[in-house]
Amino acid sequence: MADLMKFVQDELVAKKDFPVFGAGDTITVFYEIKEGEKTRTQFFKGVVIQRRGSGNTETFTIRKMSGAIGVERIFPVNLPALQKIEINKKGAVRRARIFYFRELTGKKAKIKDKRR
Repeated sequence: MADLMKFVQDELVAKKDFPVFGAGDTITVFYEIKEGEKTRTQFFKGVVIQRRGSGNTETFTIRKMSGAIGVERIFPVNLPALQKIEINKKGAVRRARIFYFRELTGKKAKIKDKRR
């Protein structure tokens, strides 16, 4: 039964080729917003806090600072409104989920760049 469900999900959901990113990376997500009959592209730039799930149910959380207020947004990987993802910086973190990043401010909230 599980194999049948996986097969149907793989056939119906269109795969998009997004770059490989993980926790600590700074990315920009471009997504489409519908307002009435008009559509426009909006972007959300921030640090990836986590990636969770697998397959069609995979999501990722992005956090950005808007003034002095932290804003987090959860995006499903298979969201049809997602147009593209750009990686701005690769971050060097030791954990897959960096929830401790929420409490950090100032210089402590800086993530080191990953060496290439």
